[in-house]
Amino acid sequence: MDKRVGAPDSEQLAPTPARALLAAAGLATLLVLLVVFYYPVWTVFENAVLRDGYGVFDALADPLAAVTPDVLLGVLSDPFFLGAAHTLFEAPLRVPGDAAAWTVEFLATARPAVVSRPPFVVLVHDAGNVDFGLFGFTAYQAVLSTVLSVLVGLPGAWVLARFEFPGRRTLKSLTILPFVLPSIMVVAGFVATFGTFGTVNNVLAALGLERVEMLYTLELVLVAHAFYNAPLVTRMVGTAWENVNANAVETARSLGAGRLRSFTDVVLPQLLPALAASALLTFIFTFMTFPIVLGLGGLRLATVEVWLYASVNQLDYETAAALGTLETAFSLFFMYVYLRYEARRASSGTGKPLPRERLFSADTLHDWLRRAGVAAYGVVVLVVFVLPLVSMVLASVGGVSDPTLEWWRLLVERQGSRTEPSVAVRNSLLFGLGALAVALPMGVVVAAFSTRGGRFRKLGDTVLMAPIAVSGVVVGFGLLQGLVFGVDIGPYRVSVVGPAVVVLAHAVAGYPFVVRNVAPMLGNIDSRLVEAARSLGADRARALWDVELPLVWPGVVAGAAFAFAISIGEFDSTIILAGENTYTMPVALKRFLVDRTAGPSIGPAAAMGTVLLVVTALSFVVIDYVGGRYRP
Repeated sequence: MDKRVGAPDSEQLAPTPARALLAAAGLATLLVLLVVFYYPVWTVFENAVLRDGYGVFDALADPLAAVTPDVLLGVLSDPFFLGAAHTLFEAPLRVPGDAAAWTVEFLATARPAVVSRPPFVVLVHDAGNVDFGLFGFTAYQAVLSTVLSVLVGLPGAWVLARFEFPGRRTLKSLTILPFVLPSIMVVAGFVATFGTFGTVNNVLAALGLERVEMLYTLELVLVAHAFYNAPLVTRMVGTAWENVNANAVETARSLGAGRLRSFTDVVLPQLLPALAASALLTFIFTFMTFPIVLGLGGLRLATVEVWLYASVNQLDYETAAALGTLETAFSLFFMYVYLRYEARRASSGTGKPLPRERLFSADTLHDWLRRAGVAAYGVVVLVVFVLPLVSMVLASVGGVSDPTLEWWRLLVERQGSRTEPSVAVRNSLLFGLGALAVALPMGVVVAAFSTRGGRFRKLGDTVLMAPIAVSGVVVGFGLLQGLVFGVDIGPYRVSVVGPAVVVLAHAVAGYPFVVRNVAPMLGNIDSRLVEAARSLGADRARALWDVELPLVWPGVVAGAAFAFAISIGEFDSTIILAGENTYTMPVALKRFLVDRTAGPSIGPAAAMGTVLLVVTALSFVVIDYVGGRYRP
């Protein structure tokens, strides 16, 4: 009797090496997430809502005795954190009828824009004459960043979707760079460009004009956010624009609609879902901003993330826990809204796409004006996206006027100091390989589950992909309080320190990108291939190993490059967890930016940033040319 088909018997139910390996990988993935992500996040939450001496089991047994709102209310009722709106939490039981009275009180308690908070310098959290407080300013700059990112990104989507020109595919591929470039490296590029002795000010000085102080201004922070998020808008909206149904546009034109009317009535409605989704993602990312504000704004323009980090450095763990809990709640809420919206919005592109125009050919005045607009946008692209990277590379060799290899020699010779460049490079590469070894199998297992997970797939996706919606600063703070400080297990106290905790934090940050590369390809595999393998006696694990993974190998390689690049550039959790001998290139770069041993020059930071740029550029090449068209 053929036992390959029909009802399973003891032979078919017997575990195979492939099945055992898949089960072990699944359990290991869940264990890593529980230990390295969920437990640290819970630790932050626990310190914010439980009384001293109480644990989770005490909260379950007697929640009234264990749970306290004092820490959270202490933050929410502090005008420093919530501005004039803190009065809402001083009297949280206000009834709706008090709204008018509260509005008057809000305006009456609006304070000047400058707020001092010892032991730090003066902070600026203002919009006109109304003090927003820390949370209000964080949302305020996120809204402005979103608007600017949309304004910069939309013309790029138009150019890539509507014009054909040499290098269009490469330019479109470059929109993935924000997910690869380390943010602290971008800070170095912006300092090299817009700093007091940066490229822009050097040009002004050469023209006989005064230098302009642009660092530590909100405007520069917004432009840096646009550097990261405008390509996201370009990519998402551009893809939707390429999928606009040309038949519908042609029908509208045949019925007498002009260019503008056909765009507003036919094209724009098909673009709005992608525009709304990209704007919401941009708001989430800039609400959780950290390195950009830390490096370009400092404590004068502190966001919630920056102040959380400052509180950890000042050993004010209670405030840090409250801020981390509130920020995580906000970010999870916004991410939930995004996921619900993304799931509901209909996919576009059911017909033939719109034809593209040749960029370098124009016949009418209207065509020439459009090309002039493209040229003007090209100047914006050069200033915002290209100039910071070029300026950083030039600063690493002393600039055009006075070239030198001094800063590169400093990277090699600077031994015995607090920050040795060779140690940072070695640590980054080793941690990247270690994180890759952990993140890659995790990502493949989660991708397999998300595409073949059955009725609980959506719930599993939410649980397993949560790390992408939680700030690295919060995770790093939770790891510091949990695994680093130690956990009591029976009579023993277990502590994870050194490279291990950094590698695990990097792996949890990188594995969602493996999932995003592998899962779409797994979902596109013809199910009949898997069913044929199963009918021939292969179990689920064997079918995954022998049939599916070979077909999705380009996505696996691209995901691996993503995980490595994310680890190389990870800064948020590393700056909290890095010890004397476990600092990485991004941490070293930040120290070089602060420690100006070379006077006004940012040469050492620029040299380290250039090393980071080369490593991440190589990762991008792998993602682009190996992952190819299978990128998410």
